[in-house]
Order: sequence, then structure tokens, then C-alpha cells
Amino acid sequence: MELRGKTALVTGGALRVGRVIALALAERGAHVVVNYNRSDEAATKTVKEIEAYGVRGLAIQCDISHVAQIEAMMQSIVSHFGAIDVLVNSAAIYEKTPLEKVAERDWDSHLDINLKGSFFCAKFAGQQMLKQGRGKIINFADWAGVRPYADYLPYCISKGGVITMTRGLAKSLAPNIQVNCIAPGPILLPPDFTEEETQKVINATPLKRIGAPKDIAATVVFLVEGSDFITGAMISVDGGRLIA
Repeated sequence: MELRGKTALVTGGALRVGRVIALALAERGAHVVVNYNRSDEAATKTVKEIEAYGVRGLAIQCDISHVAQIEAMMQSIVSHFGAIDVLVNSAAIYEKTPLEKVAERDWDSHLDINLKGSFFCAKFAGQQMLKQGRGKIINFADWAGVRPYADYLPYCISKGGVITMTRGLAKSLAPNIQVNCIAPGPILLPPDFTEEETQKVINATPLKRIGAPKDIAATVVFLVEGSDFITGAMISVDGGRLIA
């Protein structure tokens, strides 16, 4: 699918990796909707950067843990742009939750945003794409969704669910809509990581470095424009962590 003139929605598109993805899509000629929850100032700034590429941008506030808000957001996008051609489910939370301290709210928040929110965004966007006869959906898993680590279990479980969700959606929305997921590795480390902790991650990564958001954005662009014959796949962008 050529991005020029198409409409893309990036959840969590105001900050961090989501912002870089949104700008990469705009640079390729797509109109981009930036979904955010609380980062209204950052979303407004990102939309201005998007529009600098000569395309249209739109910021929409939506808490994707609430299905009714997701449905309203999708209706607003179709009303504004007439289509939803690309969905990038990049909104997520990532919090340290040692097993002995995991509370119900930790489980609910990770599953509601990372898995339920992504599913219903894909459901409503997918229904619109079926009407159009085309579409690309890109979800975000994590290499730890395959090889979980101990102190982040609700997060890892939610990302493992995204992998299964991607495969199921790929079957349900075939043949005209392709659904894939990206499993990042060490891209943006937690801000409280010490130098020692960062070096430990680097040492455990076969490519011996930390990745960059542009590595993720380039993979998104490839999955949209590079091939229409990939669906149900998990693309690891992890510097080799999954094979280490």
C-alpha cells in the first residue's frame, strides 16, 4: 500500500516511539491522526510537526481502556478523513510489578490498555477497512511476550496476548487487510535505569547496542509499503535479544 494520501491512526502517537512513527508516516505522505490520553500539549506539537510535511494531522483524546471512547474516536476519524487505511497500535503502559506486589489494578491496567484497547481499536478500524476493501493494522508486542521476565508479568502477559491477537485478526480480516505485530527489544530503556543496568542490557544483546525509535518506525513503514504479502507475522526488532 502506498502511504501518500492515505489516513493513518497512531495510538499513543504524541510521545516517544509513537511520535517517531507518526512523523515517519507523515513524511511518506500520509494524513496522520495522533491519539493521546493525557499528553494534550505534546499531541498538539506533534500534529504541527506532521502538518509541516504538507499533510493533514489531527489529535484526538481517547482513553483506549474504554471501548465506547474507542468507537467514538473511529467514527470521528471517518467523519473527518473519510477512511482509516492504517492503524498502528503503539499505546501501552510498562510498569515494574514484582509478583509479590502485583495487585488487581496492575493486572487490569496492563491488560485493559495493552491488550483490550489494542483489540478494540483493531476491531473498529478493521470493520471500516473491510468496507474500504483495504487496510493495514500493526500491533505492538514485545520480545518479552515470548520470553517473559519476572518483575513485569502483567506487562509480559499482555504482550504475549497481542501476538495471539495479531494472528487471530489476520485470519479474521483476510484477504484484503494485513495484520502484523512488531516485537521491540531494547529501544528506549526506563528512565530510572542506571549505567550499570544499561550496560547489562547491552551485553545481553547480540548486536551490542541499544536500538532507536527510528528502527521501529522503519519497520512500520516497511509493513505498510514494503509488502502486501505478510500477515499474521511477528517481526522482532530487538537487536537479537530473542535468540540470545
